Amino acid sequence: MKTFILIHGSWHSAWNWYKVTSLLEKQGHTVYAIDLPGMGKDKTPIEEVTFKKTVEKLCDLIDSINDNVILVGHSKNGIMISQVAEYRPDKIEKLIYLAAYLIPNGKTQKEYSAQDTEGWLKSYVTIHEKTKSHTLQPEIFKEGLYHDCDEDITEMAKVILSHEPIESGMVTLNLTQENFGSVPRYYIELTKDRAVTPFIQKKMYTETPCKKIYRMDTSHSPFFSKPKELVEIFVEVASENESISIA
Repeated sequence: MKTFILIHGSWHSAWNWYKVTSLLEKQGHTVYAIDLPGMGKDKTPIEEVTFKKTVEKLCDLIDSINDNVILVGHSKNGIMISQVAEYRPDKIEKLIYLAAYLIPNGKTQKEYSAQDTEGWLKSYVTIHEKTKSHTLQPEIFKEGLYHDCDEDITEMAKVILSHEPIESGMVTLNLTQENFGSVPRYYIELTKDRAVTPFIQKKMYTETPCKKIYRMDTSHSPFFSKPKELVEIFVEVASENESISIA
């Protein structure tokens, strides 16, 4: 049995993973689905949240767990699992990027997001200068994030989604081949994603190769639309040997 840490994406929270967590735990796996600082139920003032503090929180969680872990990052917060892997390579068994930003050393998430010109979300992002954060306007939730999900997901999102710090997208990643590069990487490409489009997903996993590429014909949110299929991939990755192949 494995230990998974599930990291949500922009504006979201541990809520993302409620279906996936249940399915993994029923199989006997241990799952930590957490709210990042300032998001979900975490009460850290959003203006005090930094990339550094978020990475430190994740490292502290890993340090508190006896077993090695599989880190899963969704969307923007692929940057978090990459930087954590640099600092805790011996504690991380595998990295899984779910339509996530897989950014090389010396680059920022913002640089790659800017190249994703076909994404549906950018014109619906509201910047809040006072708190150095941004939010996503609800009118794009369904078509931009959940177009293949049940309607109740969109309705719940209208209550649950919150602000997100701006700063993390502008932080230059500090990664080395010795540390980050020693942890096996796997990528799950979402072919109908309108938030992080297939174009930028492919660019990232081509520039920073992974052990294996999986593909799901879903929106940005397969944890809601196809949780069983997503869990099957997680479990397969967990049992993978280190041979290189493309699914």
